[in-house]
Parts: sequence; C-alpha cells; structure tokens
Amino acid sequence: MSYPPPSGPPEDEQPPSPYEPPRDQSPYAPPPAGQPPQPDQPAYELPAERSPYGPPGDQPSYGHQGPQQSAHWSQQPPYPPQGPYGQYGPPPAGPGRGTNVLAILSLVFAFVFPPAGAVLGHVAKRQIRTSGEDGDQLATWGLILGYVFTGLTVLACCGWLALVAFSNTGDSGGY
Repeated sequence: MSYPPPSGPPEDEQPPSPYEPPRDQSPYAPPPAGQPPQPDQPAYELPAERSPYGPPGDQPSYGHQGPQQSAHWSQQPPYPPQGPYGQYGPPPAGPGRGTNVLAILSLVFAFVFPPAGAVLGHVAKRQIRTSGEDGDQLATWGLILGYVFTGLTVLACCGWLALVAFSNTGDSGGY
C-alpha cells in the first residue's frame, strides 16, 4: 500500500512567530542596531529576571498546560500549599503520667470542706511519690488552703461562741 506524498517538501518551515526571537540570535543578546527595543519589554533579560509563571498575559504560553496566568514579572510568587495542621495541647499522657485525682479533689475540697481538703492533700502527696503522677503542686495547695480555711473556720466559730457568751452575761431578769 502506498501513501500519498506530503503536500510540501519537508524542508518547508512555518513562518517565524513574532513572539519568538530569531533562531540565529540569542534571547539574551541586545536587539540589532537598527531595531529599537520594544517599550514593554527590556532589551534583554537575565535568567533571574524571568517570571516563574511563563510569559506575560498578552503573550501565548508555548507548551504550558492548564489555565493561563497573567502575572506581571515583578509579582511575588504564590505561597506554597500549607500542610496539615498539627495537634496542639498537652502531650499525650504516658504510662503513670496523668494528674492525680486526689490532688485535684484536695484543692476543690479546700474551698468546700477544708478539713477534707487537708486530708486528701496528704493522701495525694503519698500517692504521687509512689506512682510518679503529676499534681504535686495541686496537692500542696490543697494542703495549704485546707489548713488555712480550717483555721479561719475554727476562729470564726470561737468568735461567734464568745460573742454569744458575752451577750448573755448582762441582765437576765428584765426590768
């Protein structure tokens, strides 16, 4: 089977494109002496001055797949895509590294029922020493506040009793 010959000799080239420099001239060379440079483009470009986006929007992009970008040569390149967000917050608790529950309760009970806060603080400190859990400062503050509020409560009760006792020492017989 024979194919028809091509419609023209293989040496025929397409007419030169106005967007490409002549093949015998380097793209970095200045234009010939008789030809002024184009006003929108410099006479020559250094490789560092070339846009990472390809030619400007008024020129076609050769071999570029995807949407046409009309970025100016001095425009800042886009930011790289952001990676996935990391996990924030305290690190995961390892074996035996949680906060002691009795230490938390000692601080809470120091305000609610102070003697219980002091007792729970002592028990929590003993557990923390043996298990290595966190919460030593919570237990210490539970102890301190438990004793302080217990002392203030005892003083308030003694003051109230003294007030009642002194108020009944006057006339008891009336007029």
